[in-house]
Order: sequence, then structure tokens, then C-alpha cells
Amino acid sequence: MKVPMVDLTAGYPPIREEIETAVKQVFEKANFILGAQVSEFEKEFAAHNGAKYAVGVNSGTDALRLALLASGIKPGDEVITTPFTFIATSETISQAGAIPVFADIDPERYTLCPKSVESKITSKTKAILPVHLYGMPAEMDEIMAIAKKHNLKVIEDTAQAFTGKYRMADGNWKYLGTIGDCGTFSFFPAKNLGAFGDAGAVLTNDDAIYEELKALRNHGSKIRYIHEIEGFNSRLDTVQAAILSVRLKHVEKWTEMRKAVAAKYAEALKGFCATPVVPENCRHSFNYYTIRFDTKEQRDNAQKYLTEQGIANQIYYPIALHLQKAYAHLGGKRGDLPNAEKVQDTVFSLPMYPELTDEQIKLVTDAVKASLKK
Repeated sequence: MKVPMVDLTAGYPPIREEIETAVKQVFEKANFILGAQVSEFEKEFAAHNGAKYAVGVNSGTDALRLALLASGIKPGDEVITTPFTFIATSETISQAGAIPVFADIDPERYTLCPKSVESKITSKTKAILPVHLYGMPAEMDEIMAIAKKHNLKVIEDTAQAFTGKYRMADGNWKYLGTIGDCGTFSFFPAKNLGAFGDAGAVLTNDDAIYEELKALRNHGSKIRYIHEIEGFNSRLDTVQAAILSVRLKHVEKWTEMRKAVAAKYAEALKGFCATPVVPENCRHSFNYYTIRFDTKEQRDNAQKYLTEQGIANQIYYPIALHLQKAYAHLGGKRGDLPNAEKVQDTVFSLPMYPELTDEQIKLVTDAVKASLKK
């Protein structure tokens, strides 16, 4: 039996009629650009997360780019972020004219280490960009305290963590993406809330950031053909907004299903490798299920063996960004960020989606254990 990394067909039949009805309504009105369904989804998405505003854009990457610009990031500014993430996190900093500054990660959570962040702050630092990697919340209490101390913006990269939550020091639970000045989301099809193509959004409670985001996504225009600034063509497609509204109704149920899969993985792999440990003040979204081995050799053997068995797998991410050729001009080298460098060599992600069966989970975990014996 082959096991895919994600099975996008498995979740479609139960909501087929809802999706087809929603899309048909868009076709009938033929309002394909910023149609009514876009503003409806934005209101629903903001309300779900407890945020004041949501702005739909055409991808998670553009969500980051526009959030940085709307937050006032300018050429020459420094933005501290993690090297252990997809390049969209850092390339959008560069595309805003700013300089990505990489801090090390926590070796257990794989998210930004607050102490490392504080050590990287200079007079040019203007923002911190934490990534809630794999769906695990970053240590937001400490990050927000550092930001307040140094008067920095906080832009949360929540691409992999929709439905994730963090209990703040005051005891209140908050959805990820609503803690900082703004939070960015990807609706890439494989995400917890996936569209049927590229799509994204930004959440914020800041009136000024909200108004800037709306202009930036639509060629810098708030009134048609009146342009106060230069912007982008980054509008959320009306068809995708209609699909996302349908899927939003089911996403909490799907997250609970992911948590159930994660619990079965953890039980089966206990004692064989390091599985995700979720702190009591966190709700993991389990967009990915990532395990860690003691050595690179064990990890590489596992990847080879599972691939031979027809079991999909992935390494997110094999080369930390500070070691990538794209950032050679920043002078990063081996030894600069030891936690990120160790983790990149030993992590390994298993298939993860709500509809994974017990039979598939057993096949996957048996293969992991067999690879270690080999």
C-alpha cells in the first residue's frame, strides 16, 4: 500500500455539494475579481480568529510581503527571523528592501529562540518575524516582551499553523496570527485550510495596517484609478474565497482529526525517535508531523527505506536559510546557528492529513521502526 504525504481527494467527497453550490454562485454572478464572496470570507475568517480585520490576497507569500510593507518596513531595515523555514519567510523581507537577520531556534519546538532573537537586535532592527513551524506555536509571550522593550513590530508567519493557539501569560488563549501586529496565512491546497489553488490572507487589529493592506493588494488603490502609492496585483480570487468559506466551516473538525492522527503516531513511535512535544499553553495545528532522529545517518536511512516502501516523506527543511547560496552575501556559515544546523540534519516529516487510516498509520510507523533496525 502506498501512502501519500497528503491526500487532497480524501476530504473532497463529504463537502462536494457545498463546494459546487458555492462555486456555481460565483459563476452565475460572474463577479470574479473582489466579488462579494471575498469580503464575506474575510469577515468569517477574522471572526473565527477573533481579529478585527482580514485581508484576502493571492498567496501566503504575498501575505508576508504586503504585511511587511504595511507594517512600515523600509529599505535598509533589519527584520529578525528564523533560518529554519521555507524561503518565502525571508525572501519577502528582502523584497521589501529590508535585510533578513537569522536568529537560532529552540531545539525542541523548532521555532525562534527568544534569547537568540534579543542577541541579534541592533539600531536597524524594526521587526521580528516568528514562524509557527509545522503548526507549533512560537514562544509568543517572550517574543512580544522583547518587541515591546525595543519598540519592534511583530509579524507572525502562520502559513503552517491556522487553528493553532497560544495561551498568553494572562491566561487568555489566542489564535496564532492574532498576537502580533499582524499574522499571515497561506491557503495552499495542502494547508489545514486549503484552497483549490494559491490564496492567502493577513489578519490585523490595526486600522492603519488594514487600510494599507487593502491598497497594496490592489495596485495601491482604494478608489478605482486613484493611486496614492504603488501596489501589487494580489487580490484573493472570488472563486477561491467561496471555496474557503465552505472549508472554513469544517476546519476545526479536521484539526481534531489531525490531532488524533498525531496521537497515534506518537504512541507507536514512543522510544524510537523524538516526536512533537506540545506545551500545555499551546495547541499544535499539525499541518506537518515531524519527527527527529539522533543522527543524520538514521534520518537518511529512514527516508530511503520509507521511499522504497512507497511511503511518502519529506524533509522540511534540509538546508537552513543562512547556509543557502541565496544568502551567501550575508556571510552565514556553519556553526553560526547550531540548533538550526543540527535540526536540519535530523528531522523528517511523515504523511499527515485528517483522513489517514489506522492501517496507514501502522504501515508508516512500522516502516520507521524497521529503518532503525536496518
